[in-house]
Amino acid sequence: MGPGPSNPYPEVAAAFARPMLGHLDPEFIALLDDTGDRLRQVFRTANPLTFPVSGTGSAGMEAAFVNVVRPGDTVVVGVNGVFGERMCDVAGRCGAEVVRVEAEWGRPLDPQALLDAHPAPALIAVVHAETSTGVRNDVACLGQQLRHQDAEALVLVDCVTSLGGIPVEIDGWAVDLAYSGTQKCLGVPPGLSPFTAGPRVLERLIDKPQSWYLDLNMLAKYVTGEGARAYHHTAPISMIFALHAGLGALLDEGLDASFARHKACGEALQAGLVERGFELFAAEGHRLPELTTAWVPTDRLPAGVDEAGVRRLLLERYGIEIGGGLGAFAGKVWRVGCMGHTARMANVTLLLGALDEVLT
Repeated sequence: MGPGPSNPYPEVAAAFARPMLGHLDPEFIALLDDTGDRLRQVFRTANPLTFPVSGTGSAGMEAAFVNVVRPGDTVVVGVNGVFGERMCDVAGRCGAEVVRVEAEWGRPLDPQALLDAHPAPALIAVVHAETSTGVRNDVACLGQQLRHQDAEALVLVDCVTSLGGIPVEIDGWAVDLAYSGTQKCLGVPPGLSPFTAGPRVLERLIDKPQSWYLDLNMLAKYVTGEGARAYHHTAPISMIFALHAGLGALLDEGLDASFARHKACGEALQAGLVERGFELFAAEGHRLPELTTAWVPTDRLPAGVDEAGVRRLLLERYGIEIGGGLGAFAGKVWRVGCMGHTARMANVTLLLGALDEVLT
C-alpha cells in the first residue's frame, strides 16, 4: 500500500544477507538487547520489557490482551474502524465484558467518552492511527487523566501505523501497553510486532494466559533475562537483523526528522488530491500524514473500469499499489500509504502524475 516501490532501506536489505546465528548465540542475544534499546528510543519509554514479538502486529495485539484480561473484566474499547473492531473481538475471546465507545468511521474518538464509559474498567484500549480510515485518535490524555484520578485501569494503544511516522510518547502519555508493526513507518518487511509493557502491567500479568506462545511471563525470561536466557521459542533471526537495521536508519535520521518527512509528504499528497477534485475521507485536523484516505472519484473512472481496475492499472503500469476501502467502505474509499521508505516527495509526484494519466 503506497506510492512507489516498497524497497526497504538499504541497511534493511543488507541485514537479510547476514550469516545466520542461533537464537541463543551470544552475538544474537547482544543484538536482540540492542534492538530492545532502539525500540525504547522509538517508543520513548524506559520499560525494560520492550522487544519484538515474533509475529505481525496482530500478534502484538493478542499478546497485549491475553496477558492482562481475565474473564469478567470490563474492557473499554474505542471503535472507529476495523482495528478497533478487532480489539473488541480479541477482548471478547478473553472473556471480557466489552464496552464499546464508537465514532463514525472517518471521525476521531472522543477521549472523554472513553474515560466516562465505565467507572472502573480493567483496561481502556484505543487505536492511535486507524489504518482502515486514516484517522488519528487523541490518546495522550487518557493515561495522564487516569493517573491523575489514581484509577487502576491500564491503557493499551495500538501504534501499528503511527510508530516512527508521528509522535508516540509511551512514558510521557502514561501508556501501559503498546504494540506496533514493522511494515509501516519503520520501513521493515512485515513479520514482527514491536511491543512494550510498563511496570503496572507486570504487576497484573496472568500466571498462565490462554496463549503459551505469547505468555509474557516466559517471554520476559528470554528477552530481558541476565546471563543465560531461558529458551522459549526460535526467534526469527533474519527479521530481527532487519528490524535492528531499520531502527538504526530511523534513529540516524532522527525521530523529529522522520516525523517532518512524513508530514511534508502527507500534506503534499493530500493537497494534490484535493487540487484534482478528490474529497478526503478522514476528518480535518485528525488526518494521518502517513495514510491518506479519499473517496473514490466515481465520476472520473475510465469507461468500463471500476475502482479496483484503476488500482490494478496503477500497479501494473507504474508500480504503485494503493489500498481499497475496508468493511462498509469497500469500493468507496481509497487508502494511500506514504510511510517509511516510501515517504518521499518523488513518490508523491509519481502517484499524482499517474492519477492524471489514468483518470478521465
